[in-house]
Amino acid sequence: MAQIGKYNRLKIVKEVDFGVYLDGGENGEILLPRKYVPRGVRPGDEAEVFLYLDSEDRIIATTLRPYATVGEFAFLRVSAVNSIGAFLDWGLPKDLLVPFREQRVRMQPGKSYMVYIYYDIESGRIAASAKTEKYLGNIRPSYRFNTPVKVLVCQKTDIGYKVVVDNLHSGMIYDNELYSPVYVGGRFDGYVKHVRDDGKIDVSLREQGYGSVETLKRQILEELEKNRGELPLSDSASPEQIAAVFSCSKKNYKKAIGALYKERKIEIAPDMIKLLVRR
Repeated sequence: MAQIGKYNRLKIVKEVDFGVYLDGGENGEILLPRKYVPRGVRPGDEAEVFLYLDSEDRIIATTLRPYATVGEFAFLRVSAVNSIGAFLDWGLPKDLLVPFREQRVRMQPGKSYMVYIYYDIESGRIAASAKTEKYLGNIRPSYRFNTPVKVLVCQKTDIGYKVVVDNLHSGMIYDNELYSPVYVGGRFDGYVKHVRDDGKIDVSLREQGYGSVETLKRQILEELEKNRGELPLSDSASPEQIAAVFSCSKKNYKKAIGALYKERKIEIAPDMIKLLVRR
């Protein structure tokens, strides 16, 4: 069944002057306006489209990609405010409504806020809520150590950054785990370090354990190749110097170059490391 607020792959059933109609199943035929119709398609072909409601609350299709879809969190900018709520720019011709009852504070034009996008079954409309906490932590996380996850950075704190993990859970990246810049509203790949008793998740932006060392070894060799076989980063380099180049801790860097030395791939000099070319 075609899902409003999601991407759908739908069959083209007929072509008209102003676009094509798609088979929306229980939702009937859905218009994809001419300007969004992929070149060369014809009735019987399928098209990947996003479904939303137009200004007259009719289901309509587009090949534009919104900044987020139903079931996702995002930082979105307020484009206007009126008597029923705030309207957010989410990358589509029709802005996204945040009703006043779903605002934590009164939203102001030009400012960006973190929201959750949902489909309101009663009204049949897509809307957003800034009361995001009610959409987090409703499922007990079952991640293992080092599981890859997607994170959205939502708030800076005294100890790090609060994040949303996989659009489902609350998490934290601690300042001492950061070796490259992050920012509120940014989306990053992360790795699970620990699932706490309260269901919140400690996250790192780098793979943990031996797998992270293997990845770092490859990065070091690639960097050596790019720099004619030499890098001014020995095991005595400062943590800041190492983090600036490899976005990692000094501890992991020393593990990686130590492993490369044992494998006879590099030489460690007092002030640099050198690539050993095997003939």
